[in-house]
Amino acid sequence: MISIDLLMLQSPGLDRHDLESWIGKDWVRPEAKDGQYLFLEIDVARVGLIRELIEDMQMNEDAMPIVLALLDQLYETRRRMRELGSAIALLAPEELRLRLSAHLAAPIA
Repeated sequence: MISIDLLMLQSPGLDRHDLESWIGKDWVRPEAKDGQYLFLEIDVARVGLIRELIEDMQMNEDAMPIVLALLDQLYETRRRMRELGSAIALLAPEELRLRLSAHLAAPIA
């Protein structure tokens, strides 16, 4: 975890007012402890993503909640798919794993 001050040092050009606004809008969700924000690696990555969407892709603030929600859904779906793959690898009999693999490799009709 890093403090807001360290995040600001690591992110040249990041405006503290913008960051605090993003936290207020719930776009970034750092842990609040003893009146201080503490950012996990995932929070730092999200700040970078938001900056890229605003600065590089010229996304307006009205669209941001929708885009972030869709990205959150995508990341959650990918995480669940990895969990499913791990469960299949651990629990499914070899014959079933081979049939699933062949089915997934087949072209979509």
